[in-house]
Amino acid sequence: MDNNEPSQAILTAISQIPFGCVTSYGEIAKRAGLPGHARYVGYILRNLPEQTNVPWHRVINSQGFISFPPNTEQHAEQRLRLQAEGISFSPTGKIKLSAYQC
Repeated sequence: MDNNEPSQAILTAISQIPFGCVTSYGEIAKRAGLPGHARYVGYILRNLPEQTNVPWHRVINSQGFISFPPNTEQHAEQRLRLQAEGISFSPTGKIKLSAYQC
């Protein structure tokens, strides 16, 4: 397998998350044929170019939270993007995966 193949499989899986839906890093890893490699998904997302068209904001952790630390610019941006797609958050900042995971 070419080194670029796993990265491309991850980006393809993320690109297929529909508008108004979220999924976890682990689920993306599974969909990309890399079960157990959720951290690798995070690595790929951290290294996306700034002006990417990949809907990175639709990937959250398996507990239903945004992985960026609260009170950071990245956290606020991801939350705003998700809210713009109709995704709601509990008062603790949790997203109900059963309602929004596709």
